[in-house]
Amino acid sequence: MEKTKFIHFEDDGMIPNNESLRVAIYPGAFKDNPEKIEDVFNKNGWTNSWTNGVFDYHHYHSNTHEALGVRSGSAVILLGGDDGQEVEVKTGDVAVLPAGTGHKKISATDDFQIVGAYPGGVSPNKKVGNLDERPYVLEDIQNTPLPQKDPVYGDEGPLLKEWS
Repeated sequence: MEKTKFIHFEDDGMIPNNESLRVAIYPGAFKDNPEKIEDVFNKNGWTNSWTNGVFDYHHYHSNTHEALGVRSGSAVILLGGDDGQEVEVKTGDVAVLPAGTGHKKISATDDFQIVGAYPGGVSPNKKVGNLDERPYVLEDIQNTPLPQKDPVYGDEGPLLKEWS
């Protein structure tokens, strides 16, 4: 497996992103067993999980962080809003988005499926970057607690070191 990558996104005026936490990308974390993604997320306390795709419009969650694991196929996801970064994800990859991080599907293969989960099983809100969402969401993002465990590695993961 490749080394974990971390990407920081600034507030673009519409999508707040997260000023203090960076997105974590775990290339190939489940390359050999993508069917285990949901079980591992859940075992590590990232629950309220689902399997589906990613919306094709910018959105974010101001009340929780989100782990996304690619169960099958591949996609290009735009992270961070219009001026963000396109990231290609494929089967077995995991992305962990801090609260406030914008994400949107640009393209995907027909078999693209992603597993999503949230620390402590928080029910995510869905925000789309409307100005009337502020300043409430900025406060919400800063008040979102850090996860107890890394969704992939549990007590020892790189996310815990990065986000401490």
